[in-house]
Amino acid sequence: MPDSIVEVKNVSKIYKRDTMDIPVLQNLSLGVPEGEFLALMGPSGSGKTTLLNLIAGIDRPSSGSINIAGTDISTLSESALAKWRSRHVGFVFQFYNLIPVLTAYENVELPLLLTDLSKADRKKHVETALGVVGLSDRIHHYPKQLSGGQEQRVAIARAIVTDPTIIVADEPTGDLDRKSAEDVLALLEQLNQEFKKTIVMVTHDPAAAEKAHKTRHLDKGELSMN
Repeated sequence: MPDSIVEVKNVSKIYKRDTMDIPVLQNLSLGVPEGEFLALMGPSGSGKTTLLNLIAGIDRPSSGSINIAGTDISTLSESALAKWRSRHVGFVFQFYNLIPVLTAYENVELPLLLTDLSKADRKKHVETALGVVGLSDRIHHYPKQLSGGQEQRVAIARAIVTDPTIIVADEPTGDLDRKSAEDVLALLEQLNQEFKKTIVMVTHDPAAAEKAHKTRHLDKGELSMN
């Protein structure tokens, strides 16, 4: 998979519960080319979110390797992995995970507080990210003053503010009405097409999966080729 920005090779993930081993992923390999928009589908419990978390460096494989843009993240220490994540991965979750006492601006600025950027440079990045998602006029609003769709767009602005290598999205439209879901999907499409962002999205929604270039199906920890 020489042209892949994401290379998952022979990865297995086993969780332990008391004395039991619970296998979730089994010897799975996946390549995602740079600039790809990939949808991962499958029944509940199939391992979709586990795979996404492994790619994002939130979790570690039991065996196998995960290489993102030339870095084998499965070998990094916890502190090195945290630093790598903050620089290279933009996260979009189903339930936004915004901090209610912070404004849209402050929520989006959060990942930049871990960088060496000056306050003035952080301001430029935040305003650019909120402009990309169409929320320049909501910059000082708190989450409770925003609709669900607007909250998810703030979350996407937060995901892109560091200009990450990959964006991982876990059911990004799962908590939205159809119109808001369409707006969020159009935004992800724009990030992929206009800004060439590599996106890996877990979804159960066929309409969301249609926006992706490619859909792969997970079932019982194994990845089908379609």
